[in-house]
Amino acid sequence: MPSAYDATPSGAVPIWERLLLGATGSTLLASLALIFLWVPTDVNLGVVQRVFYFHVPLAWTAFLAFGIVFVASIAYLWKGSERWDSLAYASAEIGVVLGALMLATGSIWARPVWGVWWTWSPRLTTSLILWLIYLGYLLLRAYAPKGPQGARFGAVLGIIGFLDVPIVYLSVQWWRDLHPGQVIGPQAEPGALEGPMVVTLLVSLLAFTLLFASLLAFRYRLRRLEDGLERMRYARA
Repeated sequence: MPSAYDATPSGAVPIWERLLLGATGSTLLASLALIFLWVPTDVNLGVVQRVFYFHVPLAWTAFLAFGIVFVASIAYLWKGSERWDSLAYASAEIGVVLGALMLATGSIWARPVWGVWWTWSPRLTTSLILWLIYLGYLLLRAYAPKGPQGARFGAVLGIIGFLDVPIVYLSVQWWRDLHPGQVIGPQAEPGALEGPMVVTLLVSLLAFTLLFASLLAFRYRLRRLEDGLERMRYARA
């Protein structure tokens, strides 16, 4: 079945993607304004607490990216369509970048609060393992045989790697950890965040989710073009 990308000229940006990009930019600007101009400074942690409004959305979007890899990999093994493989590959690339930023912002927060850049706590260790798994996914895709065989190898690793996501999420509940617990949601501690902090966090989550969607749409479209060029090259060989 033709996709929206197949109906557009090569290199053209679909109108819905332009609208998504506009919504992303507007929401990001609103998020930055809330973070730096509106939300109050935390009494205990001070200015460094503002990193929280970047760190949590980065973690959420990284998990979302790896979740899409998981679903798209299953769909590829089931259907065998290159579109699912391209979606998984594109989402993994973005997820690795988001995961690296998640680890970096966590270290920036940890240095003034814990006195160290890194500690081998359960949440940090499992997060690093998750990032390394999907970094390995990208290495596998880069060096594995091209075509269906490499795609199948990647799909298997993409599915297995996602099993670490719930472990990361539940690690602070399963083991004693320096890392703070949930601050929003059904298991959040009462009064963990004040009203303005909740609003700012929610806007930041929306902004980073839209940013991820925009990046994924662009990278997926580029991967489809790359796949088409690869087929043309082999057809002429």
